[in-house]
Amino acid sequence: MMNKMIVSNLAHRPVRSAISILAIALEVTLILLIVGLSLGMLNDSRARQAGIGADVIVLPPGSSTIVGVTGAPMPVKIGDILGRLPHVAVVSPVLMQISTAGALQTIYGIDLATFQAMRPFTFLKGGPFQGPDDILVDDIYANAHHAKIGDKVELFNLSLRIAGIVVHGRGARLFLPLPKLQELNGAVGRASAFYVKVDDPANIDGVVNEIKQVPHMETYHVYSMREYLSMITPDNYPGFSTFIRIVIAISVIIGVIAIFQAMYTAVMERTREIGILKSLGASKLYIVNVILRETTLLAIGGIIVGIAASFAAAIAIKERIPTLPLQLGIGWVTRAAIIAIVGALGGAIYPAFKAAQKDPIDALAYE
Repeated sequence: MMNKMIVSNLAHRPVRSAISILAIALEVTLILLIVGLSLGMLNDSRARQAGIGADVIVLPPGSSTIVGVTGAPMPVKIGDILGRLPHVAVVSPVLMQISTAGALQTIYGIDLATFQAMRPFTFLKGGPFQGPDDILVDDIYANAHHAKIGDKVELFNLSLRIAGIVVHGRGARLFLPLPKLQELNGAVGRASAFYVKVDDPANIDGVVNEIKQVPHMETYHVYSMREYLSMITPDNYPGFSTFIRIVIAISVIIGVIAIFQAMYTAVMERTREIGILKSLGASKLYIVNVILRETTLLAIGGIIVGIAASFAAAIAIKERIPTLPLQLGIGWVTRAAIIAIVGALGGAIYPAFKAAQKDPIDALAYE
C-alpha cells in the first residue's frame, strides 16, 4: 500500500519528479565524466611511460612525477656519463615541451636511434625522420585528425611534415628530432629526462644506485621505471585529490538543493494528505519513511539516467576526440551512485521531519 501511494505521489507531479531525477542525473554525470577524464588521462600517461621500454628514468632536481612539465634543465652530456656506467646498455635523452595548439599535449624531442634502441617504433605508415622539419605522430592522433603521410602539422608557428605514423603508447603522440625541439625551445644541448635501458633486468637496482653515486648527481631524481610508474597516482599529483573532492562537493550540493526544494514543496502541498494519514494512526516514523522512500525512488531514477548519460557521453567523446582518454570504471560508478543516494536523503531529511511534526488537526483544517 505504501509503495503504491509513493508511486502515485510521484506520478501525480510528473514535472517536479522529472526535474528532480534530472538534477540527480546531472550530479552523477558530473562526477563520472570529470573523474573519468581525470583518471583516464592519468592512467593513459602511465601506460605511455611504460610503453617507452626503459628500465630507469633520470629527472632533474626539483622535478615532480609529472613528466613533461620539468622544462629542460639537464645538459645532454650527462647521457655520456651515464652511458659509461656498468650494465647500462642505452641512454636516451628526451626533451619535452607542452603545446596548447589545438589541444593540450606534450611533444617529445627524441634522439631516434637511442629511443628506438629501448623499444622500436612500429611504423604503420611512412618511416623515420627524413629531415629536421619532419614529425612522427601516433595512430590515435592520425585518426583523430585524419592525417596521412606528407600532411602538415602546425606547431610552434611551423609547418612540420608527417614522416611516419606509429603505434601509440610510446610516451607522447607527437615526436620531433631532438635538435629541432631544442632549437625551438631555446634549450640547445639540454634535455628534460634521460631514459636508461639496462643490459639485464636483474641489474636495474644496481644501476639506480650507481647513477645516484655519480658526482654532482646527488640531487637528481633517479627511479627504476617500476618505482616511477607506481608513483603516477592521484595522490602524487599536486591538487588532483583536492580537485576530485571539489567536483564531488559541487555535485552533492546540486543534488541536495534539488531534492530539498522538491520534497519541501511536496510536503507543503500535501499538508492535508499528511493530516489524513496521521489522523488514521500513521506515526511520525511512517511519515518520515514515506518521504525518504519517495526520495530514494527519485535518486534511483536519477542514478540510472546519469549512468546512461555518462556512458553515452563517453562513446561520443571517444568518437569526436579520440586523443582524450576517459575511464568509466565500476568502482566510480558505484561511488557516484552511493554519493547520489546519500546526498538525496540528506536533502530530504528536513522536509521529512517537518512533515512528521505537523499537527493532524491543523493539517486537516489546511486549505
